[in-house]
Amino acid sequence: MSTDAGSRRARSRRRRGRAFAGAFAIVVGALMVLGLAGAAASVAQGPRITDVSVDPAAAAEASGSRLIVTTSQTLADVDPSQVTVTPAAPFEVDTSGRSIGVRFTLPLWDDTEYTVEIADVASVSGGPAATIAETFRTPAAHMFLLQRTGAPDGGDLIYRTDLTGQNAVPVFSHGHIEDFRATASHLVVSVRTDDDGPGLIVTDLDGSNERELGLPGDGFVSNLQSADRGELIGYTFSDAQLTAESGRESRLYTASLKDPDAAPAEIAVEGADPRVAEWRFVPDTDSILLLSFDGSLLLIGSGGDGATALGTAMTIEGIARGSSEAVVDRAEQTAVVDLTDASEEPLVAPGTDLGGVSSVTPLPDGSTIRTAAVLDSGVPTGRTSVALVGADGETRMLTEIAETDAVLQVCVSPSARYVAALVAPDAVSNSYDTYQLPLPERPETRVLQVSDGEPVIALNGAAISWCQVPPS
Repeated sequence: MSTDAGSRRARSRRRRGRAFAGAFAIVVGALMVLGLAGAAASVAQGPRITDVSVDPAAAAEASGSRLIVTTSQTLADVDPSQVTVTPAAPFEVDTSGRSIGVRFTLPLWDDTEYTVEIADVASVSGGPAATIAETFRTPAAHMFLLQRTGAPDGGDLIYRTDLTGQNAVPVFSHGHIEDFRATASHLVVSVRTDDDGPGLIVTDLDGSNERELGLPGDGFVSNLQSADRGELIGYTFSDAQLTAESGRESRLYTASLKDPDAAPAEIAVEGADPRVAEWRFVPDTDSILLLSFDGSLLLIGSGGDGATALGTAMTIEGIARGSSEAVVDRAEQTAVVDLTDASEEPLVAPGTDLGGVSSVTPLPDGSTIRTAAVLDSGVPTGRTSVALVGADGETRMLTEIAETDAVLQVCVSPSARYVAALVAPDAVSNSYDTYQLPLPERPETRVLQVSDGEPVIALNGAAISWCQVPPS
């Protein structure tokens, strides 16, 4: 091979390499220009939605659910004034990177279309702002109720239904159901066994995956309750054998449904009467409000720590979901106690004289639903009124229960859209069973709209799962 031929081939390879490098540089340059142009166009358009996360069912069942909108750009902080929720619902907003989170501080209404609009959404790098919006619909409401058969071998039943009453589905049966509660993921059922012992059974919401929770011993479970979140339950327990010198009476215990094999934890406050007459989980916290046998009202941590004395009381009327205010009956008056700072004020008087008030059910907006004996010239008529009393005292009658019927309990739905009144129809002839928590043979749960008292449905059964405490 000649030297000249080799030189020519080498020069040819160098020319091809330079040509390839030049072409590659042109391509890279073009891509960079296109990328910069695309980025510039994106900035020019403002932030755009790239992903949305929301669970409408969870938003209708409990407070704290979130709508998370992810955008194409890193965002400047969004102020709550930029957010509009239609129909109106209370919320909090936060911004993180490319995402905006809207947290609903109360459960949303069922079967309702919501639109969240966020105005003037801006990138941290500048450019025009954008208005973004997202629409979703919550599902229809559903609830669980208890039906007792009254027959030793018939079996008691918990069923699931909606507000039409046309789609009732049995989910759990047992020979003796005292009470039950529903959490976000489970049913927890207080039963008596064949040998008349106590039992706490946990199932999934469809009644499957049944298992038992450990109990403190042989005795009686009462005042079963569940926290709004965290799969935490609590109850009071008394030993089957009690004497003046020995035995546990009305002791408060909690247990986690996430760890059914764990032993229940006794909630005891140092220096306080260990016997608990009434108690409540404080919504959206890990605290418990309890009333001891000696009348002491205490706010404690979920482990019994950090007790705050709140004076004496006779009854805890309730704590609204999404609220830190408890309504309690003092010896001198019914009071509203702010559990964040222990301040209190008298419960607002109704604008219309309701007669003898028998129960007060607080709502998140500061209003209350009150039941009262209807009077005629100061004399009880036997009828019972159910009225909505606003935070300013404005009073509107929701319904009146006939003198033939007895009102046993009033509860509101998680969103406070509905009120449910547990009634014993024809109370004189509607005899009670002999359970530890007695109920009439024919209980009826009447559901009304809180806004106007319009009847929604009457359901056969008791202990609707909206209730935070058992019937009394």
